[in-house]
Amino acid sequence: MKIGYARVSTTHQNFEAQIEALTRAGCEKIFSEKQSGKSRKRPEFEKLMEQLRPNDILVVTKLDRLARSLSDLVSIMAELQEMRTGFNSLGENFDLTSPAGRMQMQMFGVIAELSVS
Repeated sequence: MKIGYARVSTTHQNFEAQIEALTRAGCEKIFSEKQSGKSRKRPEFEKLMEQLRPNDILVVTKLDRLARSLSDLVSIMAELQEMRTGFNSLGENFDLTSPAGRMQMQMFGVIAELSVS
């Protein structure tokens, strides 16, 4: 099942365009919230992560809707891989369900590891 996540940072923004894109991408369920991406503690994101099952695919319109830092992104991607869940970012054409996407994720991991050293 494809599950979408839409997020905006302020109450003055809306996520209708994100929801429309996620629907076009085939998402059967979409979680949305108005919450800063700086915090990993986002109620709808936490609900989404609890509902993901192996072979589900988490879809976002852009990577920055999911995470605001490389370390958060790497952490989330590691969780998804551990759960055997796919990931797809429509804006960056980042797709963990493909070999090229998994290679991209490994490169992100290398960069994150170097930045910690």
